[in-house]
Amino acid sequence: MANGKSLLLGLMVGGAISAAATLLTTPSSGKDLRGRVKDQGFEWKDMIANLKQDGLRLKEQLTETSKEGAALIKELTQEMKKSVEEWKQTVEPHQENIHQYLEQIETSLKDLEEKVKSQQA
Repeated sequence: MANGKSLLLGLMVGGAISAAATLLTTPSSGKDLRGRVKDQGFEWKDMIANLKQDGLRLKEQLTETSKEGAALIKELTQEMKKSVEEWKQTVEPHQENIHQYLEQIETSLKDLEEKVKSQQA
């Protein structure tokens, strides 16, 4: 917001300076000059109103985009949680089988070691 205010202030100051320079350097009649200054004032007023409308539209778009982003992140998080749960459900039965298989291998190795020791003695 500070940048927007700075821009607006810069435009106003620049407009005032250019209007003053025009007043001081113009060889026109007073009536003609007042008409041009009045027209320029209306143009500046319209430009400021347009800038304000554009700023409000930008604010609305940013708000909408942030809401959509938050909803998307929430949905993505839920999908990730669901995927992790499904993975756990898929892997857990296999973990038990692998654990049992490793225990069987360990037991077989112990039996084999005992047989080798008994044959050597």
